[in-house]
Amino acid sequence: MSSETSPSLSSYGAWVGRTEESTDQIVQTPIRLMQAMLDAADPSELPQCLPPLWHWLYFLPGERQSNIGADGHPRRGGFLPPVTLPRRMWAGGRLGFLRPLRVGEPVRRISRIKSVQEKSGRSGSLVFVTVLHEVSDGQGVAIREEQDIVYRDPPAPGAPAPQPAAVPADGQFSRTIIPDPVLLMRYSALTFNGHRIHYDRSYVMQEEGYPGLVVHGPLIATLLLEELRRTCPGKTVKTFEFKAVSPLFDTASFAVNGRLDGNKARLWASGPQGQLAMQANAEIE
Repeated sequence: MSSETSPSLSSYGAWVGRTEESTDQIVQTPIRLMQAMLDAADPSELPQCLPPLWHWLYFLPGERQSNIGADGHPRRGGFLPPVTLPRRMWAGGRLGFLRPLRVGEPVRRISRIKSVQEKSGRSGSLVFVTVLHEVSDGQGVAIREEQDIVYRDPPAPGAPAPQPAAVPADGQFSRTIIPDPVLLMRYSALTFNGHRIHYDRSYVMQEEGYPGLVVHGPLIATLLLEELRRTCPGKTVKTFEFKAVSPLFDTASFAVNGRLDGNKARLWASGPQGQLAMQANAEIE
């Protein structure tokens, strides 16, 4: 089916169950560069096992340049259904870390379209696509992940901004993040993410109507989990789920926050006006 086709939702059912397989190796260079970007450990001190969520540095998309659309994403169609709504965002996900992936090991990822759902929101039509990823090493499945992708219309001109959700008031730890354009560029480069909303200011403001460069949802999720790891050294993350609530931009700092209750953690990102930007939960042991 051509990427220019605009099928009905019933046609998207043909994509449910579609699978894709890719292979990679947990090599050291992306880990060293991620450590440098996070301003974390000495990049010469590489971990033996991959930290949670850092598998997003592997299995990177390798679309040919001629197959890239105007927004920097691959053209619609292919593995993901050809949803024609213009805005595409990573809305959230749920992950189970069954076993750590060891540096140097070959890995395989099998991805399957789990569901395609159409909904209506205050800003218009929405289509949610849920993808199940299973990442395996030589011992079997090590990470099981459900990824939610949302496609949506831009807000109507003059439409009021949605009322921001309130952030929790019982945080135990917090860290301020300054999302300058260099940080966003480096994360885009690390994940080979060509989406122009993260690095092309004229595009994101003139074409998509945002007030600045958009901070990557996966980057916010990673920063939340990294703050939990700093707060709980020596603990192992077993599960993690997150949901994007409102976007963050490079025009102001934001905070990653959390609270521990036994082996469970509530995590959230708060914007410069105190608005809830992302909420998450994790289990540790």
